[in-house]
Amino acid sequence: MSSSVEAAEAKGPQIRRTGTGGRIRFGIYVALSLAALAWSFSGLEVSGERILKGLPQVGQIVRQMFLPPNWAYFPKVAQEMVVSLQIAALGTAIAAVLALPFGVLAARNLTRLAGLPFAGKVLLNMIRTFPELILALMFIRALGPGPFAGVLAVGFHSIGMIGKLYAERIETVDKAALEALAASGASPIEVFRYGVVPEVLPDFLSFALYRFDLNVRAATVLGLVGAGGVGTLIQFQIGRDWPSVGMILLGIIVTVGLVDFVSAKLRARLA
Repeated sequence: MSSSVEAAEAKGPQIRRTGTGGRIRFGIYVALSLAALAWSFSGLEVSGERILKGLPQVGQIVRQMFLPPNWAYFPKVAQEMVVSLQIAALGTAIAAVLALPFGVLAARNLTRLAGLPFAGKVLLNMIRTFPELILALMFIRALGPGPFAGVLAVGFHSIGMIGKLYAERIETVDKAALEALAASGASPIEVFRYGVVPEVLPDFLSFALYRFDLNVRAATVLGLVGAGGVGTLIQFQIGRDWPSVGMILLGIIVTVGLVDFVSAKLRARLA
């Protein structure tokens, strides 16, 4: 009994020191976070006067958009939303296929050359750094305005993220099973076909569905720069006809919500 008491007394100062150290670290994190916020606000020209002056105008615009929206504009919105969905679907399909070799290249357990996975990951990071809007402007400049430029922008940008997810999933495959297939005389293609694909395919499909969900949102914006879809309507109507803009936003909200719901259900079935 006395030994237990002595042990508890010995641990007491250590616990107190640990608690004090935790509070100090927490205080440092809070101070750094507040400093980062202050630094961020310093470059944004945020002022209470601008907020108080702008909020009533925002409220007025919202009332003009939704009380009521221009219901007669719905057929045009539905037509362009279909185009946005087509852009997202085709762009995602292209990226899901083209990202596969990049994912294989970036996976550390499929090659003996240490430099290849690193190069693959760097390449995927470089692809992801290009925003869809910048890519859309580049493709519009090269190919002309329209949905095709939007498809290429969505597809090219998505290769970076889908390829990264592919590589990370491939790296979780049991390397011993792959080595056993190779030892039995299987070629590298056969090792990938029979050792990797059956295990990762459901997750690959889930990644593609998740990316499609994100690309629907991206495709609704690309029309602002001339890449087709419902964003084109926003470009024409914003600042001119707020009730029509409200109808466009309602169409986007409903479509994105439905796509998110269906995508989540399908991903749950693949899990």
